[in-house]
Amino acid sequence: MTAFRPDRARIAHEVGATVRLALPLIAAQLAAIGSNVIDAVLSGHYSTHVLGAVAVGANVWSLAIVTGIGLMMAVPPSVAQLDGARRRHEIGALFRQALWLALMTGMVLWFAVRHASPLFAWIGVTPDLRVDVDAFLHAISWGAPALTCYFALRGLSEGLSLTRPSMFFSLGGLVLLVPLGYVFMYGKLGLPPQGARGCGMATALALWLELAGFATYVLRHPNYRGLGLVDHFEWPDWRRIADLLHVGGPMAVSLLAEAGLFVAVALGISRLGDTVMASHQVAINVASLFFMIPLGLAMAITVRVGNAVGRGDAVGVRYAGFCGIGLSLVTQLVSAAVMFGLPHRIAGLYTHQREVIDLAAQLLLLAGVFQFSDGIQVASNGALRGLKDTRVPMAITLFSYWGVGMPVGWWLAFQHGLGARGMWMGLIAGLSASAVLLFTRFWRSARRGRWVGAPQPDHPHMTAPVQAGTLPLDP
Repeated sequence: MTAFRPDRARIAHEVGATVRLALPLIAAQLAAIGSNVIDAVLSGHYSTHVLGAVAVGANVWSLAIVTGIGLMMAVPPSVAQLDGARRRHEIGALFRQALWLALMTGMVLWFAVRHASPLFAWIGVTPDLRVDVDAFLHAISWGAPALTCYFALRGLSEGLSLTRPSMFFSLGGLVLLVPLGYVFMYGKLGLPPQGARGCGMATALALWLELAGFATYVLRHPNYRGLGLVDHFEWPDWRRIADLLHVGGPMAVSLLAEAGLFVAVALGISRLGDTVMASHQVAINVASLFFMIPLGLAMAITVRVGNAVGRGDAVGVRYAGFCGIGLSLVTQLVSAAVMFGLPHRIAGLYTHQREVIDLAAQLLLLAGVFQFSDGIQVASNGALRGLKDTRVPMAITLFSYWGVGMPVGWWLAFQHGLGARGMWMGLIAGLSASAVLLFTRFWRSARRGRWVGAPQPDHPHMTAPVQAGTLPLDP
C-alpha cells in the first residue's frame, strides 16, 4: 500500500460534501433533542416536582429511544453502500425488511417502557416521584412504534444522501410539541391539567404526526421513485432481518452502553433530592443539545464512508473519516467555549431557583471539559458504522462506559462525597477512554483498507477495495 499523502483539494471537497450532508442532520438532531428541552422548560415552570418526574421518566424513555435508533442505524450504511455500488434496485427489498424490524422493535419497546416500574424502587427513586414517572412513561410509550418506523424512513433517506427531509420533519414535530405540551400539561382547550402525564401524551402524539408526514413525503416525492419501496407486499424475511440485526444489534448495544451510563448517572443523582436532580437535568439538557452537532456530523460521516466503501475507494474512506473527525473537533471547541463562558446564564433559562442554577452551572463547566472526547468518540464511531464495523466498537463502548466511567463516577460521588460533580467526572473518564480506543480502531481500519461484507459494485471499472489513492473525486 502506498503512503497516504493528504491532498488539499480533496480535503476541501470532502469537508464541503460532509458539511452539506451534515447541516440538515444537525438541525434534525437539534430538533429531536429540542423536544427534551421543551419538556424540561414546560415542566420546570410547572413545578420542580414535575420537572424531577419528567427527568427520571425521560431518562428511562431515552433507553427505548437509543435501542430503536441503534437497530435502525443499520439502514443508512446498508443503503449508502448499495447506492455507492450502483445497486439501487436492491434498496426497496432492504427497506421493506427494515420496516418489519422497526414495527417489531417498536412493540417490544412499548411493552418494556410500560413495565419499568420495578426499576424505580430498586434504584431508590423517592416514592413521591414514582407515581408521576409511571404516568409519564405509560403515556409516552404509545409513541414507540412511531419512533422506530420514523427512523427506518430517516435511515433510507439519509443513506441516499437525502438529509433535508430529516430536518424538515424533525423541526415540524418540534413546532407541534410546543402547543401540544402546553395544552396537555397545563390543561387548556377544556382539558384538565395533567402535568407529567400530559408531557408524555404530547410527545407520543407528535411522534405519530412526524411519521405520517415523512411517510407521505417518501411515497410521493420523485427522489424515491424507482427504488421499488412499495412495489409489492413482503412478509418478514428472517435472513435479511438477521443481516440488519447483525449490523444494528451491536450499534444498539453501543448506544445503550453510552445512554445507560447517562441514565445510571441521572438515577443515581436522583437519590440526592429534587434540587440536585433538577440541576443535573438542566445541565444534561444543555450538554445533550450541543452533542447533537457532532452526532449529526457522525451520521453524515457514516454515509460518506459507506459510499466510499460501495465504490471500492479505500482512500475515500480515509478522507471521509478523518475530515469528519476534524470537523467534529472544531464544533466541540465552540461548544466548550460557550459552556465555559456562560454557565449561569444558560442555567437561568431553565429555572429561577438560585440553588438549581448554581449547581447546574458547576456541572456545565464539567460538560465543557468532555466536549472534545465526546466529539472524537461519536465521529469515530460514525466512521466505523460506515464500514459496518460494529462489534469491536460495541466492546470498546461497554468497557469505556461501564468499566471506566461508571465505577469512577460512583466512587467519586458517593465514596468521596462529591455528589453530582463526582458522577460527571466519571462521564469525563468514560468518554475519554472511548474516544482514544474508537479513534485508534478507525485509524487502523482505514490504513488496512480491507472491509468484509461490502457490496461489489455493478460497474466493472469499480473494484473493492482500492489500495492506491489515484481515484477521481466522487460526484
